[in-house]
Parts: sequence; C-alpha cells; structure tokens
Amino acid sequence: MMCGKTPLQNWNEIRKNHLISGGAKSMSPLILLIVWFGVVACRTPVLFWHGFANAYTVSSITLIKENLETLYPDLYIKVLQIGDTVVEDFVNSISMHPDRQIEIACNATQSDERLRDGYVGIGFSQGGLLLRGLAQRCSHPPMKKMITMGTMHQGVYGLPNCNIYFVCDIIRRLYSRLAYTDFWQNYFVQATYWHNPLDIDNYKRRNTFLADINNENRINGTYIDNLNRLEKFVMVKYTKETFVVPSESEWFGYYETALDNQTQTLENSQLYIDDRLGLRRMHDEGKLDFLTVPWEHVEFHWDWFKDNIVDRYL
Repeated sequence: MMCGKTPLQNWNEIRKNHLISGGAKSMSPLILLIVWFGVVACRTPVLFWHGFANAYTVSSITLIKENLETLYPDLYIKVLQIGDTVVEDFVNSISMHPDRQIEIACNATQSDERLRDGYVGIGFSQGGLLLRGLAQRCSHPPMKKMITMGTMHQGVYGLPNCNIYFVCDIIRRLYSRLAYTDFWQNYFVQATYWHNPLDIDNYKRRNTFLADINNENRINGTYIDNLNRLEKFVMVKYTKETFVVPSESEWFGYYETALDNQTQTLENSQLYIDDRLGLRRMHDEGKLDFLTVPWEHVEFHWDWFKDNIVDRYL
C-alpha cells in the first residue's frame, strides 16, 4: 500500500481507511511517522523494455509481470511502451531511431512519480541496448540495477540462423553497404547497431547510435559517470544463441578488429583496456555480473529467471 507512493499519498490512504473503519483516533505516533517518512521496506520498482519487432504485450514480459505481481503484490512494475497502441509500439521497435525512443523513455520515467527513488531496469535483446542508452543519458530517476537478456552490447555483424559461411559473408558485405546510409540509419533500428569489424572507420564515422553510447569516437564522461552509478550491471548470455552474431556481444565481447571469424572477450578489447566506458572500473568494483542460460534467443523459462534474476537482484 505504501510502496511507490509519496508520504502524502500514504497518509491520505491510511487516514481514509481508518475513518471508514472508525479507528482514526487509534493511530499511534509511530504509525504516523512510518507513514509520513516512508519507513517501510519496499521492493525497488521494475521497468521492462522489450526487444526488436515486439511490443509491450510480448508473452515473456507478460508472464514475468503476472508472476511478480503474484509474488509481490506491492511491487510496482512498468513496461515501456513507445507509441499509443500495440501496433505503434511494434512498428517503432523496428523503425524509430534509438535516440528518439530513449528520449520518450526518459520522459516516461521522469513523469512517473512511483519511479522517483529509482528502479531496476530489465531489457530483452534490443531492449537491453536501449535500456543502457537510457541509463547513460537519463540519470533521473536513477536506474539502480540493469539486467540485459541476450543483448548485443557491441552490436551485430551477421544474420540470424545463417549457417553457410560463404552465403552469410556475401549477405553481410551487401548489408554493410546499406547499413551506414542515411536512410537505413534513420529508419531501421538494427542498422544503428550494425558493427562491421572489417571497416571500423566507416562504422565510427557513419553509425548514429552504437558508436556513440560505446564512446567509440569521443569520451563522454557523463555516460561513464551515469553507468558507474549502477549498483549492478548484469549481462545474461544465451548459450544456444543464433540470432545475435556474434553471441559474445551479449557479454560486451566482439570480433577482433579486421576479423569476422575470431572473437575476443570484453577484457581483451580496447574498449576495456582503455576503459572508454568505465567498464573496467565497474568490473574491479564488483559491479559486473556475467550469467549464462541454455536458451535460444526467443526462449524463456520462468523457473530459471526466478532463481537467477528475481531472487538475486529484485
């Protein structure tokens, strides 16, 4: 009843209930203090962001929300919706530039009084990447913990479920010619995190989103500071991944420079060595958690999520 509400809202609700029950005079000073100052153990609100070509009604998030509401009736849950309808949310996940989506999300969190003291952000796939952009660009209200599920933090360079190398390679090279054009950067979200390891200069020069939030071109100290304010940054990698290529991107790893068939871990990357995003510092401080789950990209099982995410981080 008191979680996620202002002291005045708590007071009015308690007062109304006591008046109805005829017990207004029985409220002790301790109860009044608890109501006014919010001395109540409340779970931190949770905010979800769905992935590419999905909407806020996606089954996995709906299942999580229903189960969390059963476990913790007072927990406040917000599912981000970019658009006024399910269809708009779906279309925007494909075609609205990440900068605009993050701006809308920032306004939505700032206008929600129940998030004022902070929240736990959980993003699925592309939603996790946008969620990180939100954490880095929108520091109020504060994101306390960030959990990304199957998220391409270093972008992608490959087609989902493509198993024939020479065919995949031809398509990748053709797509690279389109991905960095103004039209594709402006109207196709996936193009904004297409990360061609064979043409890094063009990627840094023409990419309009990933290169920025990863501090590829210049060091944005605000991004580093805001990210470091997280208590935990949890990255979940799917071991049966066939959608995010390379799957190492889900742990901030990627292809080695000028190679498209050999990957490296986050710790071996220049991003980490130079600490361009503050991840090395966060790692040293114990703020980074790397988890694996034996899922494919579109797979979800509540039992694992409850044991490894809900019970540990919420």
